[in-house]
Amino acid sequence: MKRKIRQEEDLTTRPLLGKMIRFSLPLILTGLLQLLYSATDMVVVGRFAGETAMAAVGSTGALVNLVTNLFIGLGVGALAAMSRWVGARNERRADGVVHTAVALSLIGGVVVAVFGFFMSRILLEAMDSPANVLPQSTLYLQIYFLGMPVTLLYNFGGSIMRACGDTKRPLLFLAAAGVVNVGLDLIAVVWLKMGVAGAAIATVAAQATACALVVICLMRRKGYGQFRWRKLRLEKAAVKDIIGVGLPAGIQSTIFSLSNVLIQSSINAFGDIAMAGNAAAGNVEGFVYVAMNAVAQSCLTFTGQNYGAHKPENMTLALWQALGLATVVGLVLGLGVYFAGNFLLGIYNSNPEVIAYGLERLSVICTCYFLCGIMETLASSLRGMGSSIVPMAMSILGVVGVRIMYLYTVFRAYHTLLVLYLSYPVSWLFTCIAHMVCLLLVRKRVYRRLREAAPVQQEVEL
Repeated sequence: MKRKIRQEEDLTTRPLLGKMIRFSLPLILTGLLQLLYSATDMVVVGRFAGETAMAAVGSTGALVNLVTNLFIGLGVGALAAMSRWVGARNERRADGVVHTAVALSLIGGVVVAVFGFFMSRILLEAMDSPANVLPQSTLYLQIYFLGMPVTLLYNFGGSIMRACGDTKRPLLFLAAAGVVNVGLDLIAVVWLKMGVAGAAIATVAAQATACALVVICLMRRKGYGQFRWRKLRLEKAAVKDIIGVGLPAGIQSTIFSLSNVLIQSSINAFGDIAMAGNAAAGNVEGFVYVAMNAVAQSCLTFTGQNYGAHKPENMTLALWQALGLATVVGLVLGLGVYFAGNFLLGIYNSNPEVIAYGLERLSVICTCYFLCGIMETLASSLRGMGSSIVPMAMSILGVVGVRIMYLYTVFRAYHTLLVLYLSYPVSWLFTCIAHMVCLLLVRKRVYRRLREAAPVQQEVEL
């Protein structure tokens, strides 16, 4: 079944650069708003509950990612699959992806909620969380994990909307959720004195708000991306589409998080003040990452739609334009955050020691962050072409392998935080080179197949 899609949803016609910028900006703002959830939690507890509570909230990020990234990767798979069938004008296959993605998000959300709730303390103890931080970290994580069904449903639903070219409404929904989060944070933490529990409840309530708005929007859509509860199912072909790209991406992200957990464990050994400074810096630099990641997601969507439309020349153009955008965004925002580090870190906590620890991290991460943007964009281009195992393998080798080797060699010999943080840019550079080599090899094969085949609505197996 075919249906003409609206011009603003069609990412297969040139010029592409203006479309990519317009597509990326709402994604960037959406990512920034999502970060504001954790930033608000950290600012409020840091100001009104002290450094220990701030360390408790901030030290949970790596563990949350470790548990949830497998299913977040499936959301990337839904984005790639939906982009492809929208580009191919195949409404039947797109409909299967929509309803299968929602079903997977609900199943995954329940699994993560149960696992995370009962395993939070055990996993935190395995990370060597300090005894004075452990009870509050456990409580925050348990409440946060209980909200996973709505969190994953929002992420999957937002991916479906973005694959159809709609990046504005997920942004508006998240803005509304942000208002809920800030309001409840102030009420629960400042007024009711609930500490980290209040911050976690506020975050879950905000995520539920965004989730409800996305579901309502999908139910009201016409054509591509329309959702109906009665059609909820796990369609075999759609599961294959989503898992083919999403499972390797999820495994990659999970193993990434494992390396970050090891790094967080090393940071924990320097004490709660260092943990608080690292947490604040990590939260600040996250704003740079989500901006670059938005460009990478744009690259995936543009590549996926043009892959489905059999337009390899547009896939090449989209890649180079996305690489340029990711580099500029990474350099401008990364250096901006570094030079404004004293002010930005001071928002989270006024303790000079906390700020000093945070600046040490920013001096390494933010000045080299553009390398991470290039790495993510190259991997996204490969996933947009349906090739997810290759970037997974290269990322695991380049990021996780290099970091673990670094921890047990260089960091063991020179046991300082600055040396520890240098493991990030070293691993990004290595992985960028590996991705570029693989992209050139995979693209040659894919482009040959696209040029030889008519633009029909069938899969091109890699």
